[in-house]
Amino acid sequence: MKKTFAIIISVVLVLTSITGCIKTPDKNNNKKFSIVTTIFPEYDWVREITGENNDNVNLTMLIDRGVDLHSFQPNTDDMITVSTCDMFIYVGGESDKWVDDALKSAVNKNMVVINLLEVLGENAKEEELISGMQVEENEDEHDDGETEYDEHVWLSLKNAAVLCEYIGNKLCECLPESKDIYLRNTKSYVKKLNELDSQYKSAVYSTSKKTLLFGDRFPFRYLVDDYGLDYYAAFAGCSAETEASFQTIIFLAGKVDELGLNSIMCIEGSNVSIANTIRENTASKDQKILTLDSMQSTTAEDVKNGVTYLSIMQSNLSVLKEALM
Repeated sequence: MKKTFAIIISVVLVLTSITGCIKTPDKNNNKKFSIVTTIFPEYDWVREITGENNDNVNLTMLIDRGVDLHSFQPNTDDMITVSTCDMFIYVGGESDKWVDDALKSAVNKNMVVINLLEVLGENAKEEELISGMQVEENEDEHDDGETEYDEHVWLSLKNAAVLCEYIGNKLCECLPESKDIYLRNTKSYVKKLNELDSQYKSAVYSTSKKTLLFGDRFPFRYLVDDYGLDYYAAFAGCSAETEASFQTIIFLAGKVDELGLNSIMCIEGSNVSIANTIRENTASKDQKILTLDSMQSTTAEDVKNGVTYLSIMQSNLSVLKEALM
């Protein structure tokens, strides 16, 4: 892998030396300040902070091929984009291991790098396995003694507010001529995040049910922890498993019956086969199959069609209300 990255970076160096297009954050020239984000939530946050018509910024969402964070492998164009940008924003978890080599060989040595997990610090949560959750067959192969953190930090509105304020401050430092705009936009956006957070609190407070059950992967730990919800799931959030064992199905179906749950949850893009099998093994066999969007497959085309981080979180709130009825 390292040899592959070395070859790619060598290509980058040759190309940039030939074209003379290495970009540095020089505020005295007319070049746009280039920002690269790995995933949609980061992209949308920056878009809100800088404003959609900001002429000073060129914003790129790297993972935009319908592939989620856990499956993404950068190609040569991706490596060039990262290597020459002025600001790079990424999650910083196990799925972003490729970033380490990319940054070591970056062409732009003045690049501002924002690692979301590092920004959150002690508020970042470790991956966890709970009762009934199926362990990956090759789990032991990945046990190298390092703490593995839950990467899905964007699914907490509280985290989003903290991260947006940090990103906004960094942008003010990099582009002081736009500081007033960025501060105003950040303040306005964080207010919207906090207001939606309050709506989530009210929704959870007003219901008697406090448990979600996923016949799927579970990337929503940050969200459920924010509001004191419990959960059960077939797989952990970063799991690559797609087939649930008989024991997992029976355990989850039993929990549906025990807790009197009216719904079984999935994430976007699921074929719902596991959720359906769980339902068929419950006593009533009449639970709704509901979908929460974890934003792991949101694309630039979705953005063009008006999808935003807030619109997805608002839709998730509606689903959550129905699930807790």
